Amino acid sequence: MHCASTWPLPIDRPRLLHAASFADLTDGELRILATQRGFIGRTTVENLISTWHHEVDFQPPDPDADIGRIERAGKGRMYERALDSSFTELWWSLTSGDDRFLAVRVERAGRLDRILLVAGDYFFYGRNRAKDLPAAASLVALIDTTNATRGNIIEYLDCELSVGRIRGASTRWEIQYSTLPWREARHLDFVDRIRVGGSIGGLAPLAEAGETWTVPVNTLNAEDLAVLFPASR
Repeated sequence: MHCASTWPLPIDRPRLLHAASFADLTDGELRILATQRGFIGRTTVENLISTWHHEVDFQPPDPDADIGRIERAGKGRMYERALDSSFTELWWSLTSGDDRFLAVRVERAGRLDRILLVAGDYFFYGRNRAKDLPAAASLVALIDTTNATRGNIIEYLDCELSVGRIRGASTRWEIQYSTLPWREARHLDFVDRIRVGGSIGGLAPLAEAGETWTVPVNTLNAEDLAVLFPASR
């Protein structure tokens, strides 16, 4: 079982540099954000057949299982093919991770609330929306069929999937791409809640009431963790 995430942004999504929150977006711009996709969850593999279990999904839940056949395509590359041959996708790794991997999960009432994945100097962060979306063909379809108010739409969109670099950017833990555009080029503040030396996978989180923290994956030693999560910034 492996942690998994995927997250394509629409190529034509504007950068929306004027926005600092949903309040700064027009109704049309909110609708553009509704076309984004992405999920976080777990992957199970059996006989090269992978099943992706979506725990946080930007779009409404899909009733069909997310299953594909995996084929290696050289170093750091692989093909994912549908079992019925309806699609083929080529994936490649940004980094091998250099055997430096970490996964931090935060749950509330048994539901995944936040997750941080680290592979080498790259990270992926996800924050779930307050409530799961109802079933619908898409987020845009959900907005249309429910005659959603602006407040409803913002609740639907309030789900963060962000990816970035720990080092090598203008700031440590810099978000490079996000489903919330105003988060881009900013420091990932979630990591400021993590300290080292505790009993949860070697970490001591600054947990809030109702949170349950676990560290299902950690290949880092104490020195590595101290570099990632200094006591103060």
